[in-house]
Amino acid sequence: MTTYQEQVAAQATIAEQAWMTALGAVTEEIADCFGRREPRALAREMCEAMLMELDTRNCWTLAEALGHCGPHRLQHFLSRASVDHDLARDRIAAWTAGELADPDAVLIVDETGDEKSSTDCVGAAHQYSGALGGLGLCQVAVHLTFASRTGHAPIDRALYLGREWAADEERRLLTHVPDDIEFATKPQQAAVMLQRARDLGIQARWLAGDEVYGGRELRQAARALAFDYALAVRTDHRVDTAVGRLTVTDLAARVPKKSWMRLRTGHGLKGDRHYDWAVLGIRPDDTPDGHRPGHAAVLVRRHRYTRELSFYRCRSAAPVTRADLVDVVCRRWRVEEDFQMAKGVCGLDQGQTTCWNSWMRWTLISMLAAGVLAVARARTTTATTSSELVRPAAANSSDSCGSQSCAPDANATTSCTGQPGVATTNTKPPKPTADGTTSPPQQRLDQHRCITDQELQLPC
Repeated sequence: MTTYQEQVAAQATIAEQAWMTALGAVTEEIADCFGRREPRALAREMCEAMLMELDTRNCWTLAEALGHCGPHRLQHFLSRASVDHDLARDRIAAWTAGELADPDAVLIVDETGDEKSSTDCVGAAHQYSGALGGLGLCQVAVHLTFASRTGHAPIDRALYLGREWAADEERRLLTHVPDDIEFATKPQQAAVMLQRARDLGIQARWLAGDEVYGGRELRQAARALAFDYALAVRTDHRVDTAVGRLTVTDLAARVPKKSWMRLRTGHGLKGDRHYDWAVLGIRPDDTPDGHRPGHAAVLVRRHRYTRELSFYRCRSAAPVTRADLVDVVCRRWRVEEDFQMAKGVCGLDQGQTTCWNSWMRWTLISMLAAGVLAVARARTTTATTSSELVRPAAANSSDSCGSQSCAPDANATTSCTGQPGVATTNTKPPKPTADGTTSPPQQRLDQHRCITDQELQLPC
């Protein structure tokens, strides 16, 4: 017990040191984004207050936690202080992605809504929000998350202004929306954030998103920026095949039973989660001028018992296995963790902001706090593992898919258990053939290849 208590105390000390070091590093990165010393110091204090255990987070409660006599300093900081919040956003994004660097990192795009009580708030309107479970009076913002093997954190956001709201001159004047901000769809906002990530030199290979972002416009923009993607699409989405255009539902109905593979995608409250997966090769329809077609496919997920199907349109410059695509799809749920953490810990949805500047700066501080937490967690894990204070944990179940890597080991071979559509992972070396040689690696990866048109038995 004494040894365990010492390990916990040492780990807590390392975590505190990592958090303070990370906060100091990122505030130094954004130091020149403030016109005066006072708002620069106030930004750090506000970030620290955001991470305190408070019932609610607004200018009144944060000011009380910081020992201020009132909320006026924080309100001035959010609305009128000399702060280049766009430059600070870029600096925070580059710093966070650099600390969590991974060549196979995934950029995940998704939106979330914050319920409001008045239409006086910038962007507030009666619109759909998944966070509210339907239509409601809310602000909707598109967020971009950087997810790597080391950690994940939000790095960008854009407030969605509906077509009617963006065209309302009176509302724009009252909330001080800049004149250069025009109506843009959510996929268009996502494309702008992807371009900004590339301009900042953020290294990421994949783009993931839900059905809202599976259209051709964003896919083509992603390819122009050299992103591979795995984007969810609707059941009536149409794709080009060797014999014409088919819906993904019709395409999945032609998959032979032997071509389904069952993979573990995580661990939940009721045990391991397993789904059946199939990969179907298609022809890309989003190739920009001067680019190579690459490798396009539709990844199909089937529930073991209900047989419910989900579809993901994928494209990569180099060939990838089915397990790689499944891993990217499962990592898409990291953005949901970031929403929960940003709202529950960093006060993302609690800001009582009505104007453009105040919304941008409140979300900036929330994003700053979330980035510091993610980097501190990554540094703490590395420090405790290298110093052997605690044993390295097994694959965790932090996301809805459940594991840090949803796919099998890349060095493992895949074999059939005898039951159609069920696959297990076999880490034993392959048996030698009659001439004493082992089977080539390509044969061991046959289960991961795309299904051909002949196997689908497409009509001539």
